[in-house]
Amino acid sequence: MEAISNVIRLRHGFFDWRNSLSIPAKIAMLLAIAGLTGLLAQVRIPLPFTPVPITGQVLAVLMAGIMLGRWWGGASMAAYAGLGIAGVPWFAGMASGLGATGGYIIGFIPAALFLGHFVDKYVKARRLLPMIGLMLVATLLYYIPGVTWLGIWLNTMGAGQIGMSGILTLGVAPFILGDIIKAVVAGLIALAIVPKENHSR
Repeated sequence: MEAISNVIRLRHGFFDWRNSLSIPAKIAMLLAIAGLTGLLAQVRIPLPFTPVPITGQVLAVLMAGIMLGRWWGGASMAAYAGLGIAGVPWFAGMASGLGATGGYIIGFIPAALFLGHFVDKYVKARRLLPMIGLMLVATLLYYIPGVTWLGIWLNTMGAGQIGMSGILTLGVAPFILGDIIKAVVAGLIALAIVPKENHSR
């Protein structure tokens, strides 16, 4: 029982500390999460038939809203996207700029906002199955701009007219299983660190 009490205290301690941070400290945290996202983006598996690689950055995206809350989690992904588009080489493969995967990266922002909102506001969302469900919905939130931009990018790069089924084959189908696994892993991590009682202020 004492071990369980210690875990509960640690959970609440982290989120109480997070909520009490000064603005400069929160900015430092969001930049740290953005940096972690960039680091995990280098864990990549290129696929020969699509310009979109498999990467580890999605795990950081899913945890951003959980760790920082809605606004600061979303801001961390906005910093990751904005700085990378501006030239910081921390997208997959040490790339920068608005390449083929730019839509997914922009979609990371609403994904983190969505997760942060539900996990902070709704205690029932912090259970394992709801958490995994929310992670999967967040995945859809970055798939939508991801495949939209991928289609525009392909059709302007001389790849010919590619229909929606072709774009889904290149930008969604190869990643579904991996993203489900990442959602489960992120859900398990969140289950371990998020208080099951209200910690919002």
